Amino acid sequence: MTHVTFVKKKLANGDWCPKCNDVAARLEKDNTAQFIDQTVVADVNDPESEGLKLASEYQMERAPFFVVKDTATDSVEVFDVYFKFKRHMQRVAKTA
Repeated sequence: MTHVTFVKKKLANGDWCPKCNDVAARLEKDNTAQFIDQTVVADVNDPESEGLKLASEYQMERAPFFVVKDTATDSVEVFDVYFKFKRHMQRVAKTA
């Protein structure tokens, strides 16, 4: 079983980053939002935000990104390119 966290970036002015808005729309359009278990925020005004902590933990320099945990094998894959995430989740869905 997988657990997917979608990390979105909130800019200093309070707006979502444009790329995050684009990816969120693609998730809905492509019907891949069904794979998302949790959405967290990387708030540039809050260094303690969960999203910034995940970015630091997984050495992500940009957002949005996806943290995909396989609970059966205790492995983690991180994707900062939406299409790679989409392909991965389609393969996972086929084997489930």
